[in-house]
Amino acid sequence: MSLTELGWSAFFDEQIGPDETGLARARVATVHRSRMTAQSEIGLVKLGLPVQRNTTGFAVGDWVLIEPGTHMLVRRLERQTLLQRQTEGSHTPQLIAANVDTLFIVTSCNEDFNHARLERYLVLANEAGTTPVIVLTKADQIDDAAPFLQKAAELQRALPVVALNAKSDEAMTALAPWCGAGQTVALVGSSGVGKSTLLNTLAAKSPEAAQATGGIRKGDDKGRHTTTARSLHPIVGGGWLIDTPGMRTLHVGEIAVGLDILFAEITELAPQCRFRDCSHTQEPGCAVQAAVAAGTLDAERLSRWRKLVEENRDNTVTKSGPRGNKTPEFRGKRR
Repeated sequence: MSLTELGWSAFFDEQIGPDETGLARARVATVHRSRMTAQSEIGLVKLGLPVQRNTTGFAVGDWVLIEPGTHMLVRRLERQTLLQRQTEGSHTPQLIAANVDTLFIVTSCNEDFNHARLERYLVLANEAGTTPVIVLTKADQIDDAAPFLQKAAELQRALPVVALNAKSDEAMTALAPWCGAGQTVALVGSSGVGKSTLLNTLAAKSPEAAQATGGIRKGDDKGRHTTTARSLHPIVGGGWLIDTPGMRTLHVGEIAVGLDILFAEITELAPQCRFRDCSHTQEPGCAVQAAVAAGTLDAERLSRWRKLVEENRDNTVTKSGPRGNKTPEFRGKRR
């Protein structure tokens, strides 16, 4: 297997120093508390960790330099993209996946479809610089998927949306544009929406090697966690897929750029407001409120924007203290 097939590009090549040309390149496939594995040109290898070095700070999808033969870790290369999320009670973001080209945001055509939750995933993708794609599963279980397709497409401009049956081979065809050779996709979404089923289909896994799958409860459409750890898998078409455990809560912070992309219609109206610091609530001359009144901007959409802006402000680190001796502080309480 060549490095290019693993996702290697000129971005990583430029980081190799003259004294590092003899080191092997490998891509992190699994990360556990005290051990890691990686995909290399010779296949899957177990990485050796130097004394007093742990796996903190590594993500599935990372590129690392290792000693040939011993597979001892030397260093991690800078990432092209990084998906991470805020976790309640911690100031350190949780790493989800690294060097991802496309994020498949998976939800199902039932009560799991939730505007606010999908917008949080979109912010995550936008901030990381990955391409988001909404994947609507269980389309075969309803009479008409068109209403779900329309609702999903309205979440962000030029947002690709695909409806499919995750168990069907047609799913591979529908998602093929993002799964080509050397491309990396990641799956995110709540439990029970069909992420593991989709992985089994895209990776053409045999029944013996298939990821465990679990359905959803009919009472509330909530799913059970079947994926417990992040992992890197080869998929049909020559790409790579990073599977992630289901996330029922997704806090946001440090995502100003992602918000601006997601809510572009509000971002573009804001400069037309009378006041530069307009909160788009009750100020006179507010172009955003005028759009709501005219029916060109959804009031519920504005409400969800405001909630995410407030949460992002509360969870974003600001600098305080004397010049040259600043320490990070959080402006508010995590939600």
